[in-house]
Amino acid sequence: MKKRYIAVIIAIVLILTVVIPASAITDGELDNDRHPQVVLILMEVGGQPMYRCSGTMLTPTVVLTAGHCASNYPDEPFSDMRIFTETDVDNGDNSYPYEGNNSIEVAEWHAHPNFETGAFIYNDVGVLILEEPYDPGVFGELPEADQLDALKTKRGKQDTWFTAVGYGLQQSFPNAVDWKTQADRIRYLAYPKLIQINAPGFTGDFSMLLSNNPNTGGTCFGDSGGPNFLRDSNIVAGVTSFGINGNCAGTGGVFRMDRQNVLDFVSPFLD
Repeated sequence: MKKRYIAVIIAIVLILTVVIPASAITDGELDNDRHPQVVLILMEVGGQPMYRCSGTMLTPTVVLTAGHCASNYPDEPFSDMRIFTETDVDNGDNSYPYEGNNSIEVAEWHAHPNFETGAFIYNDVGVLILEEPYDPGVFGELPEADQLDALKTKRGKQDTWFTAVGYGLQQSFPNAVDWKTQADRIRYLAYPKLIQINAPGFTGDFSMLLSNNPNTGGTCFGDSGGPNFLRDSNIVAGVTSFGINGNCAGTGGVFRMDRQNVLDFVSPFLD
């Protein structure tokens, strides 16, 4: 699992020991009930709670997340999954990380069919199917094909911001001071700005780089798979995919939902 993530840092969080060296919302604010369609995802390995991600309800039974949060890794397959629906899981009515109130078991999880064939950043999208429906009252929406290409212009980048939402870490520090790390399982949001799109390097035409700093906030470990809504809409422009460093600073990588192959993967689950 770790061999595939050398180039960049994934935003998944290891829940029982320490944060893995790989990419919550930092410098953000409490979401409260603004985005009830965003849920916490708990993954088990060998029957033991192991990792957590974030995701977006697209329908009462379909959750959108990152591919690395929904893949059956051959060397460390997920044995079970469940979602938690409360905005404050730490202080809510649930049995985190186990099944209980305000949690729903996942019946199926699917990563993009090409996720396992190359570097994870190229196809980092996944879908979960719940065992029973959950209606948060509002759902995430998919963009139109190639909708974000219009943001390539200088003015488009200057004027474009996103609403990043997730349950990840609020602060992350190197091992020497990791006692400062803040990892409340509470839904937070931030408003990162567009830095790079349709460019060589990490982004290519399949992802974007968004800001991650004290002025705009950004994403961190555990926000993987969480939505980056286009401005203040319910359109999921992309899902949190990777970071550049272990401090969750600088920029964050977001896998785009507006590519046709991504829409072709997700859409059949919505029928």
